[in-house]
Amino acid sequence: MPLYEEIEIEDMTFDPKTQTYTYPCPCGDKFRISLEDLWDGEDIADCQSCTLFIQVIYDEDNLPKLRTDSDDEDEDHDNT
Repeated sequence: MPLYEEIEIEDMTFDPKTQTYTYPCPCGDKFRISLEDLWDGEDIADCQSCTLFIQVIYDEDNLPKLRTDSDDEDEDHDNT
């Protein structure tokens, strides 16, 4: 597994809708790792377009809370 770089989570972009962190890959695509993976202790983000990986440096205490299925249902009801 070719590790490209170690990246601080603060340097990544978080999408609250998909619950995914991304970081630009030199190939032009993005490294991606889900919030759920981070909460599960995973710290390797991969790029779907090439063979590179990054290691994400983070403190679990500072991660956003995981959105649950019931959170999604609550949002759906709020919009009606």
